[in-house]
Amino acid sequence: MNFLHTLSTVLFIVSFHPFTRAKPDTYIIHMDPSAMPKAFSSHHSWYFSMLSSISDTSEAASASSTVTSKHLYTYTHSINGFSATLTLSELESLKKSFGYLSFTRDRPLTVHTTHTSQFLGLNSVSGAWTAPNYGEDVIIGIVDSGIWPESESYSDEGMAQVPTRWKGKCESGTNFNSSFCNKKLIGARFYNKGLLSSHPKLTIPMNSPRDINGHGTHTSSIAAGNSAKGASYFGYASGTANGMAPRAHIAMYKVVWRYGTYTSDVLAAIDQAIQDGVDILSLSLGLSVDNNVLDDDPIAVATFAAMEKGIFIAASAGNDGPLYWSLVNGAPWMLTVAAGSIDREFDGILTLGNGVQITFESLYPGNFSRNQMPLIVMDECASLEELRQVRNNIIVCKDHLSISDQVENAESAMVSAAVFISNYSYLSELHTRSSFPAAFIGLDDGQTVIDYIKQNSDPRGRFQFRKTSIGTKPAPKADAYSSRGPFLSCPNVLKPDILAPGSLVLASWSPVSEVTKVGSHPLFSKFNLLSGTSMAAPHAAGVAALVKKAHPDWSPAAIRSAIMTTANPFDNNLSPIKDVSNFNQPASPLDIGAGHINPIKALDPGLVYDATPEDYMKLLCAMNYTSKKIRMFTKLSHDCMNRSLDLNYPTFIAFFNDDGLSTSADKFEQEFQRTVTNVGKEGMAYTAKVTGMDGIKVMVEPPKLVFKQKYEKQSYKLRLEGPKLLKKDVIFGALSWRDDAGKYMVTSPIMATTITSHTVTHS
Repeated sequence: MNFLHTLSTVLFIVSFHPFTRAKPDTYIIHMDPSAMPKAFSSHHSWYFSMLSSISDTSEAASASSTVTSKHLYTYTHSINGFSATLTLSELESLKKSFGYLSFTRDRPLTVHTTHTSQFLGLNSVSGAWTAPNYGEDVIIGIVDSGIWPESESYSDEGMAQVPTRWKGKCESGTNFNSSFCNKKLIGARFYNKGLLSSHPKLTIPMNSPRDINGHGTHTSSIAAGNSAKGASYFGYASGTANGMAPRAHIAMYKVVWRYGTYTSDVLAAIDQAIQDGVDILSLSLGLSVDNNVLDDDPIAVATFAAMEKGIFIAASAGNDGPLYWSLVNGAPWMLTVAAGSIDREFDGILTLGNGVQITFESLYPGNFSRNQMPLIVMDECASLEELRQVRNNIIVCKDHLSISDQVENAESAMVSAAVFISNYSYLSELHTRSSFPAAFIGLDDGQTVIDYIKQNSDPRGRFQFRKTSIGTKPAPKADAYSSRGPFLSCPNVLKPDILAPGSLVLASWSPVSEVTKVGSHPLFSKFNLLSGTSMAAPHAAGVAALVKKAHPDWSPAAIRSAIMTTANPFDNNLSPIKDVSNFNQPASPLDIGAGHINPIKALDPGLVYDATPEDYMKLLCAMNYTSKKIRMFTKLSHDCMNRSLDLNYPTFIAFFNDDGLSTSADKFEQEFQRTVTNVGKEGMAYTAKVTGMDGIKVMVEPPKLVFKQKYEKQSYKLRLEGPKLLKKDVIFGALSWRDDAGKYMVTSPIMATTITSHTVTHS
């Protein structure tokens, strides 16, 4: 391959209609822009001419209308190109066109579905929310399911004027017009041409930026929602809901629809967001793990272009945990966000007739009589007929069947209330959000209930619900659903980057989208409690807005570094953060990245690890990307003369790969080089300290860094030495640079591992 090629890549998306398929397929076609004839004034006109020349339509009179109907989008900022609907023969003709490079299939994506601000230490007295840093003048672009503009979270009370640099707008559509925008919600657009291309007979009832799903309203209010008083989920989590950056501006790009989400639409949204002038992009969606390859992921390519223009990207890690290698959105120019719990629990109480109380997790929203009811043990609750005969009692089910089957049987029998005894250490939110009064308890509490029933001739109990506890410990924990690293397409960069609140987060919601049921009756609310890395990513995006406000000239890499190196690896018991899925053992960097996000410290990190687009190019070159693939990412020429897998990243990961022939005497060595920039005051000195790394020798040279000036750079090397045969699959620790005055501790996780892509579970 010729790595001296100096031209950038033009990309466009097409979907074709094979004669044997009813639905179109969508493809991303990469073209060499130098192939555009000089006769064309723009790529847009060239694309239209190309569509006309390869069209199957023989009637000249209809050629113009045919091209117009085929064309979907023209991309000019994220990826140069366009979208079009083509037959199979037209696609084959296109492949023969001068300048054609390659294609990939356009694929559907999935979404990774108030107290959190206080849990993160944000308040108006001390911390990041001290004037003038509420995220003023920062613009956060949200690519999601739209927005419910009437929500109190989008009030522009206290907001500054719309930045003069803003080029976006509010598009009109079904039940939505530009008057819904204000100084808080400054942009709202919608994209569904890719969706309609794949489903040509589809009718979209809410063809506008308005959110009837709820997901986009939820994520955007987490990132930058204004204060919303009286927020709660049917009495749970009552209080005032605030976004992470309550004075930042919001621009919504609706791409998530009830009928699907398509890459071509997401690309159009990112392309427009770059042109509009957003500062931060929050993405709570992604491809499946099987399809998440950097050069085959248009979102990774598009966000590279955003990064080149100084836009910070926060993206959800995915909800396919706790398996290793399940992480998505792991491009090294993104902040990849894992999800954890917060110090808040939602409970119900079962009070037995003898006064013993058993507390259990619950989100049951209905009213329930406090009068005592008979308790009846129904063993495995397998017979609907038997359950119907006792449905006016509190039935007790033992975990012999699937707990989901037992819940379904109880619902079908319309029982008044139930107790489910299970040995599951981690219950799904779907169970705690039951449609009827129910307690999900463990074996120990279950035995207490069983013993009470056996020892009494008339055993009774009563339920109470809507209990919210604040300050629970330990918190946070890495939740089981959060996808784990490494990132299969770029394992040399440790992912995820950070842990942020993602479990049962209260935020604004679309009031026309059902949140739960009581019996068969749907319930609606202006607020909802949701879990997922979808909720974690906008937390990080909002914190990035605070850092951006404090340091408007910082690069996306510097902002990411500030967030990562100031993260907290400890919970509120001052112990290492635990992993729910691994029997509450300490979480590794593959679970939580650098640790739990800390907005206050991120504003003043002391040192940062910066990186330029050129640094990412060196990484891609070292990953043996071809000239064609390199040109997919950047418009700049790159000859790949300099290659390095050692990106200037604030983490370290080494694969002690065993070849199967190693002995206990065989050694493994790896050296890393990093450069840090002093963003504190002049005259600072830092000393290195390494913790953890059991059985691995860690050397840092030099062990002390002295900075005479602000923005001065210093480099160091970190060397790992150890046996190829590690004691465990994953060994981790940290390198901390501490300044002599004790103000800063700049910390980076270190990890040595023997896991391969075939290793999926914790050992």
